[in-house]
Amino acid sequence: MNPQSGPSNRVPLAEDGVPRAAAATSLYLNMPIYISITAILVSIFLKTAVHQIPEGHVGVYWRGGMLLQRVTPPGIHVRIPLIDTFEAIQTTMQTDKVTDIMCGTKGGVTITFDKIEVVNRLKRDLVYETIREYGVQYDRTWIYDKIHHEINQFCSSHSLEEVYITKFDQVDEQIKDALQADCNRYAPGIEIIAVRVTKPTIPQSVSDNYVAMEVERTKALVALERQRVMEREAEAEKIKAVAQAQRAAETSAIRMQQLLAEKEAARAQAEIEDDMFLARQKARADAEHYRLEREAAALRSKLTPQFLEYALIQALTNNTKIFFGDRLPALLLDTRAALAGAFAGFEAGTRGSAVGDEREQQQEQEQ
Repeated sequence: MNPQSGPSNRVPLAEDGVPRAAAATSLYLNMPIYISITAILVSIFLKTAVHQIPEGHVGVYWRGGMLLQRVTPPGIHVRIPLIDTFEAIQTTMQTDKVTDIMCGTKGGVTITFDKIEVVNRLKRDLVYETIREYGVQYDRTWIYDKIHHEINQFCSSHSLEEVYITKFDQVDEQIKDALQADCNRYAPGIEIIAVRVTKPTIPQSVSDNYVAMEVERTKALVALERQRVMEREAEAEKIKAVAQAQRAAETSAIRMQQLLAEKEAARAQAEIEDDMFLARQKARADAEHYRLEREAAALRSKLTPQFLEYALIQALTNNTKIFFGDRLPALLLDTRAALAGAFAGFEAGTRGSAVGDEREQQQEQEQ
């Protein structure tokens, strides 16, 4: 029987003598291992190559220990794994705290500043120059170490009382100005914003003396304040008394003016009443004068020889004596002659007075 005449039952062999079906099955079975190894390699690459720079920072890079000029902004960036290293440098405001700073005053007393805070910021455009000159720990050189030096300089040139009391409010400004001056000269990328200094710790014996002195000062201030209060009260009483006196004087002046006004009004009223009385009396006198003048005129008109003779006859008629004869008694005749002479004298006097009155009236009119 020819062996090549029927169907063949042999399995195909690979070049290495392993059956092909077995080789394919082995590949499929090892596929998860290959995938895992690939994933590990990719993750290692991503871990070492891809990195993130947070907000408020910039990235600086070193290649083989040499600082690169590459400065990256915040975000995701890529570097060469295992060759490049990077560091995130903060460019926003940060606070560096320096603690336990000992210094000696001009008088030889050792004091300790428990904490000094320095608020500073690194300028973004000068990050490369600052890191190149002073490294990532640039603040160690220009802030931490510099604070110790400046505090010692300040303490050595001032007494304990100046450092602790009188000039303590100037410490922060002087330290800030000194730090900024050196940074402007040697590290212009560093900006000193503020310095906060806590009260230094002094020896207990000195502190007790200060406390005792402060107590005495407080007592003196209380006494001084009490004296000032008494002075203010006395001044207030004085002002009150002056105001009362001034008010009384003003009231008295007002009353005096009122009395003067009342007296003036009474005087004016009296003058008016006097003028009215004088006018009434003058009117009465004028009326009486006019009446007398009219009566005198009437009497003058009656004083005629005929009227006098008539009056004599009436008088004789009323007389109870009766004379008989051809002649009147001499007494009656003498009486008649006397009446006639008196009438003539009265008439002459009346004419003279009338002429005098006319002259006086003319003179008054001329005046």
